Amino acid sequence: MSALLLEFYKIRRKKIGGMITLFLSAEMLWAFLSISRSIAKNPDNAGWESIIFSVASMNGLFLPIISAIVVSRICDMEHKGSTWKMLMATNVRRGQLYAAKYGCAVTLLLYGIVAQVGLMIAFGLAKGIAEPLPAELIIRFIGGTLLTTLAITALQQWLSLAIRNQAFALCLGMLGGFIGTTASLFPAAARQLFIWSYYTDLSPVTYVYAEAAGTFVVQNISTGLLVAALFMSLIFYTAGSIHTARREL
Repeated sequence: MSALLLEFYKIRRKKIGGMITLFLSAEMLWAFLSISRSIAKNPDNAGWESIIFSVASMNGLFLPIISAIVVSRICDMEHKGSTWKMLMATNVRRGQLYAAKYGCAVTLLLYGIVAQVGLMIAFGLAKGIAEPLPAELIIRFIGGTLLTTLAITALQQWLSLAIRNQAFALCLGMLGGFIGTTASLFPAAARQLFIWSYYTDLSPVTYVYAEAAGTFVVQNISTGLLVAALFMSLIFYTAGSIHTARREL
């Protein structure tokens, strides 16, 4: 806990929270404009399902990039001025420091997810959606988004601490955003290999195309997909922690 509090203290002037708010504001504005146009063309789309699906789709583009920036900002300071060596001189294990950084990044990203849900609910109420708020779908949306973010954050932290030049980590975030955006074009078997596609795969709502028009459908998430996301989180975190613990300073 002390190491975690230290991480928050170290980033107090980096304005990471403001950066997350700015990026998410742009994402949500884009999503809400898209939903508004969709409702204007087809009033049947005025439902919570369309909001959840649209935001989940946008997350495939924005959250990998946001995760890369957050993790890079947290880890970059350790590559400057031999800060990592000074931390190793303290009576704290590398695994504890690694876990503290991961916990700090996840907490900041969780703030972003919760803020998203608040804006989604406010937008739905402002649009006068007649349906009651689907608490189950909202909870499933938070769970799927958070589980995907856990795996992506673990992968980003591994790369950010392994390579001094943070351009590589940021490029991975942009590549992840591209994959997350185009994932629906991949075959199902290939799509499951890329964790960035799980923002839409673990979404409680999907969009089914028909001959005349598409419709939003509540989907059941397979247990195998949830296990795969959790497994990737554990693999990326464990590999990164072991690599950091054995790395030469």
